[in-house]
Amino acid sequence: MASKPAARRQRSELRETVLFFVKLAIFVFVIRSFFFSPFNIPSGSMLPRLLVGDYLFITKWNYGYSRHSLPWSLPLIPGRVFASTPERGDVVVFKAPPTAEDNWVKRVIGLPGDRVQMQRGQLFLNGKPIPKQRIADFVLPVSPNFGCQFEFQDEDAAGKPICRYPQFEETLPNGKRYRVLDQAETPADDTGVYTVPAGHVFLMGDNRDDSADSRFPAMPNQGIGFVPMENLEGKAVVNFWSTDGSAQWLLPWTWVSAARFDRIGEGF
Repeated sequence: MASKPAARRQRSELRETVLFFVKLAIFVFVIRSFFFSPFNIPSGSMLPRLLVGDYLFITKWNYGYSRHSLPWSLPLIPGRVFASTPERGDVVVFKAPPTAEDNWVKRVIGLPGDRVQMQRGQLFLNGKPIPKQRIADFVLPVSPNFGCQFEFQDEDAAGKPICRYPQFEETLPNGKRYRVLDQAETPADDTGVYTVPAGHVFLMGDNRDDSADSRFPAMPNQGIGFVPMENLEGKAVVNFWSTDGSAQWLLPWTWVSAARFDRIGEGF
Protein backbone atom coordinates (compact mmCIF):
# COMPACT_ATOMS: atom_id res chain seq x y z
CA MET A 1 0.00 0.00 0.00
CA ALA A 2 1.34 3.40 -0.97
CA SER A 3 2.15 5.78 1.88
CA LYS A 4 0.12 8.96 2.28
CA PRO A 5 3.00 11.22 1.15
CA ALA A 6 3.46 9.03 -1.95
CA ALA A 7 -0.27 9.17 -2.72
CA ARG A 8 -0.28 12.95 -2.33
CA ARG A 9 2.75 13.18 -4.60
CA GLN A 10 0.98 11.08 -7.27
CA ARG A 11 -2.12 13.29 -7.07
CA SER A 12 0.07 16.39 -7.35
CA GLU A 13 1.85 14.97 -10.43
CA LEU A 14 -1.52 14.13 -12.00
CA ARG A 15 -2.79 17.68 -11.37
CA GLU A 16 0.36 19.14 -12.92
CA THR A 17 0.02 16.89 -15.98
CA VAL A 18 -3.64 17.81 -16.45
CA LEU A 19 -2.83 21.51 -15.94
CA PHE A 20 -0.06 21.30 -18.54
CA PHE A 21 -2.41 19.87 -21.17
CA VAL A 22 -5.10 22.43 -20.32
CA LYS A 23 -2.56 25.25 -20.79
CA LEU A 24 -1.36 23.67 -24.03
CA ALA A 25 -4.93 23.42 -25.35
CA ILE A 26 -5.57 27.08 -24.48
CA PHE A 27 -2.33 28.12 -26.17
CA VAL A 28 -3.18 26.20 -29.36
CA PHE A 29 -6.73 27.60 -29.32
CA VAL A 30 -5.44 31.18 -29.07
CA ILE A 31 -2.80 30.71 -31.79
CA ARG A 32 -5.23 29.05 -34.22
CA SER A 33 -7.96 31.60 -33.51
CA PHE A 34 -6.05 34.87 -33.64
CA PHE A 35 -2.65 34.35 -35.29
CA PHE A 36 -1.97 31.38 -37.58
CA SER A 37 -3.82 28.32 -38.77
CA PRO A 38 -2.95 25.48 -41.20
CA PHE A 39 -5.10 24.55 -44.19
CA ASN A 40 -4.76 21.74 -46.73
CA ILE A 41 -5.93 21.86 -50.34
CA PRO A 42 -8.53 19.17 -51.15
CA SER A 43 -9.42 20.08 -54.75
CA GLY A 44 -8.05 21.55 -57.97
CA SER A 45 -10.24 24.67 -58.05
CA MET A 46 -7.23 26.93 -57.37
CA LEU A 47 -4.87 25.46 -59.95
CA PRO A 48 -2.29 26.47 -60.97
CA ARG A 49 -1.39 28.32 -57.73
CA LEU A 50 -2.54 25.60 -55.35
CA LEU A 51 -2.31 21.86 -55.91
CA VAL A 52 -4.16 19.03 -54.22
CA GLY A 53 -1.86 17.99 -51.39
CA ASP A 54 -0.54 21.48 -50.64
CA TYR A 55 -0.54 22.60 -47.01
CA LEU A 56 -0.47 26.29 -46.24
CA PHE A 57 -0.54 28.70 -43.34
CA ILE A 58 -3.10 31.48 -43.15
CA THR A 59 -2.80 34.59 -40.99
CA LYS A 60 -5.92 35.35 -38.98
CA TRP A 61 -5.63 39.09 -38.23
CA ASN A 62 -5.82 40.56 -41.75
CA TYR A 63 -9.59 41.01 -42.06
CA GLY A 64 -10.69 41.14 -38.45
CA TYR A 65 -12.28 38.46 -36.33
CA SER A 66 -15.70 36.81 -36.17
CA ARG A 67 -17.10 33.55 -34.83
CA HIS A 68 -15.63 31.86 -37.92
CA SER A 69 -12.14 32.82 -36.78
CA LEU A 70 -12.55 30.36 -33.91
CA PRO A 71 -12.29 26.57 -34.12
CA TRP A 72 -15.69 25.03 -34.87
CA SER A 73 -17.05 28.59 -35.38
CA LEU A 74 -17.77 28.90 -31.69
CA PRO A 75 -20.27 31.78 -31.20
CA LEU A 76 -18.01 33.75 -28.85
CA ILE A 77 -17.42 36.83 -31.04
CA PRO A 78 -20.46 38.93 -31.94
CA GLY A 79 -20.44 40.16 -35.54
CA ARG A 80 -17.00 41.19 -36.81
CA VAL A 81 -14.40 43.07 -34.78
CA PHE A 82 -11.25 44.91 -35.95
CA ALA A 83 -12.75 44.61 -39.42
CA SER A 84 -10.65 45.30 -42.50
CA THR A 85 -11.47 44.92 -46.20
CA PRO A 86 -9.32 42.47 -48.20
CA GLU A 87 -7.47 43.54 -51.32
CA ARG A 88 -8.37 42.33 -54.78
CA GLY A 89 -6.20 39.35 -55.58
CA ASP A 90 -5.86 38.08 -52.00
CA VAL A 91 -6.17 34.32 -51.61
CA VAL A 92 -8.48 33.72 -48.66
CA VAL A 93 -9.76 30.80 -46.62
CA PHE A 94 -13.40 31.15 -45.58
CA LYS A 95 -16.53 29.37 -44.43
CA ALA A 96 -18.45 28.61 -47.59
CA PRO A 97 -22.10 29.65 -47.91
CA PRO A 98 -24.81 28.58 -47.66
CA THR A 99 -24.05 26.35 -44.65
CA ALA A 100 -20.84 28.05 -43.43
CA GLU A 101 -19.64 24.64 -42.31
CA ASP A 102 -16.82 23.81 -44.74
CA ASN A 103 -13.53 25.65 -45.22
CA TRP A 104 -12.87 26.73 -48.81
CA VAL A 105 -10.12 28.72 -50.51
CA LYS A 106 -10.61 31.20 -53.38
CA ARG A 107 -9.23 34.48 -54.72
CA VAL A 108 -10.83 37.87 -54.00
CA ILE A 109 -11.97 39.45 -57.28
CA GLY A 110 -14.73 41.88 -56.33
CA LEU A 111 -15.16 44.20 -53.33
CA PRO A 112 -18.35 45.92 -52.11
CA GLY A 113 -19.83 48.04 -54.90
CA ASP A 114 -17.81 46.36 -57.66
CA ARG A 115 -19.49 45.07 -60.80
CA VAL A 116 -18.13 41.71 -61.96
CA GLN A 117 -18.91 39.92 -65.22
CA MET A 118 -17.52 37.21 -67.49
CA GLN A 119 -17.76 37.58 -71.28
CA ARG A 120 -16.39 34.80 -73.50
CA GLY A 121 -13.99 33.79 -70.74
CA GLN A 122 -12.80 37.35 -70.20
CA LEU A 123 -13.14 38.85 -66.72
CA PHE A 124 -14.63 42.35 -66.54
CA LEU A 125 -14.43 44.53 -63.43
CA ASN A 126 -16.53 47.69 -63.25
CA GLY A 127 -17.08 47.56 -67.00
CA LYS A 128 -13.40 47.24 -67.93
CA PRO A 129 -11.71 44.04 -69.15
CA ILE A 130 -9.03 42.62 -66.89
CA PRO A 131 -5.85 42.13 -68.95
CA LYS A 132 -5.45 38.44 -69.76
CA GLN A 133 -2.24 37.29 -71.44
CA ARG A 134 -1.54 33.82 -72.81
CA ILE A 135 1.58 32.31 -71.25
CA ALA A 136 3.26 28.89 -71.34
CA ASP A 137 1.06 25.88 -70.65
CA PHE A 138 0.71 24.72 -67.08
CA VAL A 139 2.28 21.25 -66.82
CA LEU A 140 1.84 18.94 -63.84
CA PRO A 141 2.80 15.27 -63.46
CA VAL A 142 -0.05 12.81 -63.01
CA SER A 143 0.03 11.54 -59.40
CA PRO A 144 -2.18 9.64 -56.95
CA ASN A 145 -3.90 12.88 -55.90
CA PHE A 146 -4.06 14.46 -59.35
CA GLY A 147 -5.29 13.20 -62.71
CA CYS A 148 -6.56 15.03 -65.76
CA GLN A 149 -9.17 14.77 -68.45
CA PHE A 150 -8.32 12.93 -71.65
CA GLU A 151 -7.92 16.03 -73.82
CA PHE A 152 -5.23 17.44 -71.50
CA GLN A 153 -3.19 14.24 -71.13
CA ASP A 154 0.37 14.28 -72.45
CA GLU A 155 3.81 12.80 -71.79
CA ASP A 156 7.07 14.41 -70.75
CA ALA A 157 10.45 13.75 -72.38
CA ALA A 158 10.86 10.60 -70.30
CA GLY A 159 7.48 9.24 -71.35
CA LYS A 160 5.82 9.85 -67.99
CA PRO A 161 2.17 11.00 -68.01
CA ILE A 162 1.54 14.68 -67.41
CA CYS A 163 -1.36 17.11 -67.62
CA ARG A 164 -1.01 20.14 -69.88
CA TYR A 165 -3.46 23.03 -69.49
CA PRO A 166 -3.78 26.35 -71.35
CA GLN A 167 -2.55 29.02 -68.92
CA PHE A 168 -3.03 32.78 -68.75
CA GLU A 169 -1.93 35.67 -66.57
CA GLU A 170 -4.44 38.23 -65.32
CA THR A 171 -3.58 41.63 -63.85
CA LEU A 172 -6.03 43.38 -61.54
CA PRO A 173 -6.33 47.20 -61.34
CA ASN A 174 -4.17 47.24 -58.18
CA GLY A 175 -1.33 45.53 -60.09
CA LYS A 176 -1.86 42.08 -58.56
CA ARG A 177 -0.87 39.39 -61.07
CA TYR A 178 -1.79 35.73 -60.93
CA ARG A 179 -2.17 32.78 -63.27
CA VAL A 180 -5.45 31.17 -64.31
CA LEU A 181 -6.44 28.10 -66.30
CA ASP A 182 -8.99 28.23 -69.10
CA GLN A 183 -9.81 24.71 -70.22
CA ALA A 184 -12.76 25.19 -72.56
CA GLU A 185 -15.87 27.23 -73.28
CA THR A 186 -18.43 26.74 -70.52
CA PRO A 187 -21.70 28.45 -69.49
CA ALA A 188 -19.77 30.20 -66.69
CA ASP A 189 -17.64 31.99 -69.32
CA ASP A 190 -20.62 34.26 -70.06
CA THR A 191 -22.54 35.70 -67.13
CA GLY A 192 -24.70 38.63 -66.19
CA VAL A 193 -23.32 41.51 -64.15
CA TYR A 194 -22.84 40.79 -60.45
CA THR A 195 -22.93 43.87 -58.18
CA VAL A 196 -21.21 43.06 -54.91
CA PRO A 197 -23.33 44.15 -51.93
CA ALA A 198 -21.98 45.92 -48.86
CA GLY A 199 -20.17 43.68 -46.41
CA HIS A 200 -19.51 40.98 -49.03
CA VAL A 201 -16.82 39.89 -51.48
CA PHE A 202 -16.88 38.16 -54.86
CA LEU A 203 -14.56 35.15 -54.91
CA MET A 204 -13.36 33.04 -57.83
CA GLY A 205 -11.13 30.01 -58.31
CA ASP A 206 -8.08 30.35 -60.55
CA ASN A 207 -9.09 27.14 -62.34
CA ARG A 208 -11.97 28.99 -63.95
CA ASP A 209 -13.74 26.03 -65.56
CA ASP A 210 -13.55 23.82 -62.47
CA SER A 211 -14.51 26.10 -59.59
CA ALA A 212 -17.81 26.43 -57.73
CA ASP A 213 -17.50 30.07 -56.76
CA SER A 214 -19.36 33.40 -56.61
CA ARG A 215 -20.53 33.05 -60.21
CA PHE A 216 -23.01 30.45 -58.98
CA PRO A 217 -25.81 30.78 -56.39
CA ALA A 218 -25.04 29.66 -52.87
CA MET A 219 -26.06 26.00 -52.97
CA PRO A 220 -24.22 23.02 -51.44
CA ASN A 221 -21.43 21.84 -53.77
CA GLN A 222 -22.66 24.12 -56.57
CA GLY A 223 -21.67 27.69 -55.68
CA ILE A 224 -21.16 30.20 -52.91
CA GLY A 225 -22.73 33.42 -54.20
CA PHE A 226 -21.55 36.63 -52.54
CA VAL A 227 -19.54 35.75 -49.43
CA PRO A 228 -20.07 37.78 -46.21
CA MET A 229 -16.81 39.24 -44.94
CA GLU A 230 -17.49 37.78 -41.52
CA ASN A 231 -17.04 34.35 -43.15
CA LEU A 232 -13.40 35.14 -43.96
CA GLU A 233 -11.05 33.18 -41.73
CA GLY A 234 -7.71 34.44 -42.94
CA LYS A 235 -5.26 35.22 -45.71
CA ALA A 236 -3.06 32.57 -47.33
CA VAL A 237 0.60 33.47 -46.80
CA VAL A 238 2.91 30.51 -47.46
CA ASN A 239 3.04 26.82 -48.40
CA PHE A 240 4.70 24.80 -45.64
CA TRP A 241 4.31 21.30 -47.12
CA SER A 242 3.19 19.56 -50.29
CA THR A 243 2.72 15.91 -51.21
CA ASP A 244 1.71 14.12 -54.39
CA GLY A 245 -0.36 11.59 -52.45
CA SER A 246 1.92 8.58 -52.99
CA ALA A 247 3.13 8.34 -49.38
CA GLN A 248 2.16 5.35 -47.24
CA TRP A 249 2.11 5.59 -43.47
CA LEU A 250 3.81 2.23 -42.97
CA LEU A 251 6.62 3.06 -45.42
CA PRO A 252 8.43 6.07 -43.95
CA TRP A 253 10.78 6.52 -46.91
CA THR A 254 7.76 7.31 -49.10
CA TRP A 255 7.05 10.35 -46.94
CA VAL A 256 10.16 11.90 -48.51
CA SER A 257 9.69 10.58 -52.05
CA ALA A 258 6.10 11.92 -52.11
CA ALA A 259 7.10 15.41 -50.99
CA ARG A 260 7.12 18.25 -53.52
CA PHE A 261 9.99 20.18 -51.93
CA ASP A 262 10.02 22.83 -54.64
CA ARG A 263 6.63 24.07 -53.43
CA ILE A 264 7.61 24.46 -49.78
CA GLY A 265 8.10 28.10 -48.83
CA GLU A 266 6.13 29.55 -51.77
CA GLY A 267 4.43 32.75 -50.71
CA PHE A 268 1.35 34.52 -51.98
